[in-house]
Amino acid sequence: MEPRPPGQRILAGFHAVGARLRGDPGSIVVLYFDAARRDARMQQLLAQAADSQVRCVAADDQRLQGLSPDAPHQGVVAETTGAAPTAELEDLLETVNPETFLLVLDGVTDPRNLGACMRTAAAAGVQAVIVPRDRAATVTEVTAKAAAGATESLPLVTVTNLARAMKDIQDAGVWIVGAEGEAPRSLYEIDLTGPRAWALGAEGTGLRRLTRERCDELVHIPMLGGMESLNVSVATGVCLFETRRQRQFGKPAPAA
Repeated sequence: MEPRPPGQRILAGFHAVGARLRGDPGSIVVLYFDAARRDARMQQLLAQAADSQVRCVAADDQRLQGLSPDAPHQGVVAETTGAAPTAELEDLLETVNPETFLLVLDGVTDPRNLGACMRTAAAAGVQAVIVPRDRAATVTEVTAKAAAGATESLPLVTVTNLARAMKDIQDAGVWIVGAEGEAPRSLYEIDLTGPRAWALGAEGTGLRRLTRERCDELVHIPMLGGMESLNVSVATGVCLFETRRQRQFGKPAPAA
C-alpha cells in the first residue's frame, strides 16, 4: 500500500468517488483512473471531474490496487482531504421532531455490513447512524465502497456507552424499537410514525442484553422457509422501509 500523507483519505469505486465529486469536489486532491477503461461511465466521471477542475492521473491496475488494497476500485481511486461526516449525539437530539429517524447498530464489526447498512439508511431517509466506540466497525475504504456513497452524506455518531446514549435518545422524545427474533409482536403490528430509532444487532448474536433491555419495544421480522435470521443489512432494510412506508401511507388498521 502506498504511503498516505496525514489527513488524506482514499475513496475507491464509482459510487464513493462520484458522491464526493458531486458533494465536495474541492476536497479531491487527485483522481486516479484506469486509462484502459473507456466506457461511458468512466468518460462521464472524468468529464465531471474536469468540469470541477479536479486533477486526474492515469494509472495502471497495479497502482490502483496499491492505493486501494482492501476495496475493489473499479478503475477509479481518489485521494481526498477531510474525514467522513460525523455528528455529536447532543446536537442531533436538540433538533428532535416528528420526522426524526435514527439507526442504532450494536456489535456490527464487519465494515462491509456497516457500509451496506449505511447505504440502506441513507436511502430510507435516516438522519444518522449511531454505533459504540468499541467492538464495532468504523468508516474505512471497504465501508465506503459498500456504502456506495452514503458515507459522504450520512453522519456516523460514535458513542462511548451505547446504553447511556439510548437513554439520552429516549429522554429527547425518540421511541426506540429493537429487532429481536424472539419478540412476540412483528414490526408490521406497531406504529412506526413519529420520532423513531431502530436498534439492530449483528446476525447470529443480535442485540446485547443491555441494548435489548434499553429498547422501548422489541419486534421480530416474520420469516418463512425455516430461516432463523437475516443479514443485518437486509434486516435493516426491512425495518427502515416499513417505517418509511408507514410515514408515507399510514399504519394499516388492525384486522377485525
